[in-house]
Amino acid sequence: MVVKIRLARFGRRHAPIYNIVVAQARSAQTNRPIEVIGTYNPIPVPPVDGIGKGTKHIELDTARAKYWLGTGAQPSDPVWRLLSMFGLLEPKWSLARLQSKVGKSAVKPKEPRNVEDVTKSIQGNIGVGEPGATAKNA
Repeated sequence: MVVKIRLARFGRRHAPIYNIVVAQARSAQTNRPIEVIGTYNPIPVPPVDGIGKGTKHIELDTARAKYWLGTGAQPSDPVWRLLSMFGLLEPKWSLARLQSKVGKSAVKPKEPRNVEDVTKSIQGNIGVGEPGATAKNA
C-alpha cells in the first residue's frame, strides 16, 4: 500500500482551504483519508495594522507528519514545500540535495569564458583582420 501526504481541497469557489491529509496513493482526492494532519489556507490574511504583506495560515501536527514520513509516506510537491517551511524536509531543489543525487561535479557552475578567447575564436572563424575577409568554410 503506497501512502502519500497530499492536499485535499475544501471551501467555497474562489476561496479554497486545503486539508493536509495522509491517504492511499490510488484513492481519489475527495475520498476519506487515513488521517488529517493539518490545514493550509493559501489566501493571504491582511495584516492587522494594514501595512505589509498578508500571511497564509498553515496548521500542521509536526509529530504526526514526522511519523508518516518515517513510515515511508511520499509527500506531493506542494506538501513537500510546506513541510520544508517547517524544517521537516530539505527544500526539494536545494543545491545540497542536487549534489547528493547526481554528484558534486555535475552541479558545479560553469566557469565564465574569457572574452578574449571568444573574440579570437570568432575572428579565427571569419578571418577578421585580413584584407577581403570572408567566412572560412569548415
